[in-house]
Amino acid sequence: MRAYERFMKYIQYETASDERREGSPSTPGQLVLSRALVEEMLALGIADARLDAHGYVYGSIPANAEGLPAIGMIAHVDVSDAAPCGPMHARIVEHYDGGPVTLESGDVLDPAVFPDVAGAKGKSLIVTDGRTLLGADDKAGVAEIMTACEKILADPSLKHGKICISFTPDEEIGRGADLFDVKAFGADFAYTVDGGVPGEIAFENFNAASGRVTVHGVSVHPGDAKNKMKNANLIAMEFAALLPPAERPEHTEGYEGFFHLSDMEGTEERARLNYIIRDHDRVRFEARKEQFQDIAAYLNGKYGAGTVDADVADSYYNMREMIEGRMDIITRAERAYRAVGVEPYHEPIRGGTDGSRLSFMGLPCPNLATGGMNFHGRFECVPVEDMDVMTEVIVKILCEA
Repeated sequence: MRAYERFMKYIQYETASDERREGSPSTPGQLVLSRALVEEMLALGIADARLDAHGYVYGSIPANAEGLPAIGMIAHVDVSDAAPCGPMHARIVEHYDGGPVTLESGDVLDPAVFPDVAGAKGKSLIVTDGRTLLGADDKAGVAEIMTACEKILADPSLKHGKICISFTPDEEIGRGADLFDVKAFGADFAYTVDGGVPGEIAFENFNAASGRVTVHGVSVHPGDAKNKMKNANLIAMEFAALLPPAERPEHTEGYEGFFHLSDMEGTEERARLNYIIRDHDRVRFEARKEQFQDIAAYLNGKYGAGTVDADVADSYYNMREMIEGRMDIITRAERAYRAVGVEPYHEPIRGGTDGSRLSFMGLPCPNLATGGMNFHGRFECVPVEDMDVMTEVIVKILCEA
């Protein structure tokens, strides 16, 4: 079976995670797909395939040669809830001509807006009907890993060490590594298969923190408010205005960090701002957190102690710190790409990845491509042929002597 055939089955499962819900996984649909994956793995001959109490799928293929490393492959079963994930009506645009594609909803997937799509010219492009996301993030990665395992199990001439497989829940809400059992997984190092265009190897990501600003005001009837009211909404707006406007996500790229206001609510009495704070450089990251606190201190000096509370909590760190001493893992992936005719490239992740947290948990874990594009939205797509390429890349990584 080819990877895209598996993928077209997997995307029928509605597996959006939900950060508002406790427990692991956060939504029952993830468990339905994970159980199906365990059954499929057992049918392929992965005898120890299992689903743990937290919704993590594990399995392994025993080594058939001595002296080779145990290598892991990881993908996540959940999808973003930024757009609906069902009912799914995907289709394949055969021999894509490189131009705009009109989706069933009437919306247009336009390479002028999404330039990566033009690179799929001549390929078979899987698209949505324009009413849901597709789920290539990360069911394409799941399908590619499963298909690579099927190929390896069917060909005894492919020599490999122990192959460790895991499909995780709740990556999209930042919990994918929370309950991951590194010891039981059993790999010396691993790769997440959760990226974009083939050739990508990502071993740098943001250092990340969350920032919560709470403003305590004084509400007084506006007709009698002079010299009495302390409007928490306005003080919250002042806090936002004191952060540098050019250092927002919509004005940054590459290695540039940012402060991002994700949501806000308030009354005259109490207002709240929620931020995410990001930077690739650890020193600049620490400076951003200090700047956040300094603004709160300035406003407390202006409006009175206890007016503004600013709480900052670290989320994850740049995995480069942990990968730099294991660049052999990166060169292995580079060789695998070149072996299938794809030139590798390195691009920093402007976000997070389970691989970052796993790397700091003792499992070095850079990220590979899936072939998918335009993640988390209705214009998400993936070329069939790029999924085939990534399947072969995984086989090469796992079976390189």
